[in-house]
Amino acid sequence: MPAPIQIRMGGYGPASTGFSRALKRIGERLNAKFTDQVDIKYVWNIMDLGYRADDILWLVEHGLLDLPFLFSHSDTARAAMDGALGEKLAREIEQRVNYRIIGWFENGFRYISNRVREVRRPADLKGLRIRVLPSDVQARTFALLGAVPMRMDLTEAIERIKSASIDAQENPLSNTVTYGVHKFHRFHTLTKHFYISRPIFVNRTAFDAWPRPLQRALREAVTDAVAFHRALHEQEEADARKAIEAAGGEIAELTVAEHAAFVDAVKLLREEARSMYGDELLGLAQP
Repeated sequence: MPAPIQIRMGGYGPASTGFSRALKRIGERLNAKFTDQVDIKYVWNIMDLGYRADDILWLVEHGLLDLPFLFSHSDTARAAMDGALGEKLAREIEQRVNYRIIGWFENGFRYISNRVREVRRPADLKGLRIRVLPSDVQARTFALLGAVPMRMDLTEAIERIKSASIDAQENPLSNTVTYGVHKFHRFHTLTKHFYISRPIFVNRTAFDAWPRPLQRALREAVTDAVAFHRALHEQEEADARKAIEAAGGEIAELTVAEHAAFVDAVKLLREEARSMYGDELLGLAQP
């Protein structure tokens, strides 16, 4: 009997997170179908092994998905990532790296939290030192909003939040709670400034060498896991909101006019993107 095919699945969150549970669902489905033909192991959080969060490829840096306020609703964002926009981004990534993109998990909408004051308008961000992802567009977004963007890895950011050497961060509510940030930040604003998807990467060389039935089974398992994860994400966000409020946090929901002020403050980035990508590509974000 040939040796089982080794499959290693990794992320950077605890085993209890929706991402980890969705990975486990993929593995369990493959194990049920192929039993001793596969050997599946998990590394839930690579940071536990000393790696940085950005050691996992998970964004197309400096790309279309970095644009602020690209999506207004989850349904629109999901339809775009399941459709032509997701297909185009996957092709572009695959041209640059030795991976196949077989689906998109959902990091979801990101919100601002800080330890200093309530934020309801761009002027409230003036001078706040905020941790941002390693992206030029995202750094420029917060600079235009008046904050002081500081790029750093998640591990460093958490330590600096605890020591109060930075004032703010931006994340889905579930991440804010998972990393314990809500214990240090009182003020939370539902800005929905970025919507982020996480590509599901598979090593291209290994995947292409697998038997076709295993390739098909993995793609089917990923489709199932994506739907499973989206439902988990919605519940995690609701649970995280309760946890923030229980810890004494204040959650600000913006009015239509307040939200529009944030969108207007960063309109330069959309104008630049239109010149760079054209109306056709931007249109893929609104299926």
